[in-house]
Amino acid sequence: MLRKIAVAAASKPAVEIKQDGERFYIKTSTTVRTTEINFSIGEEFEEQTVDGRPCKWESENKMVCEQRLLKGEGPKTGWSRELTNDGELILTMTADDVVCTRVYIRE
Repeated sequence: MLRKIAVAAASKPAVEIKQDGERFYIKTSTTVRTTEINFSIGEEFEEQTVDGRPCKWESENKMVCEQRLLKGEGPKTGWSRELTNDGELILTMTADDVVCTRVYIRE
């Protein structure tokens, strides 16, 4: 039952992205959980995975991040965010060989 609630809540997250020079803020909200990250392009930063494992992100100019676990075991994960000329935000997430792509359209 909890899995069904989580899947339903995560199907339409609200994503807020702000930029101040080279500094980015990304807030992702669902009815179940809200996550926020702050980072600067080209600088490593730390956060936790959804299940609470600590990790570090490395960001590049294209908002591509690779996640490295500091403790515990798990897949090699990462994400990229790309803004198109049509105003779409394309989020691509990876976990080892599994790739998921989600397209957001500005309201």
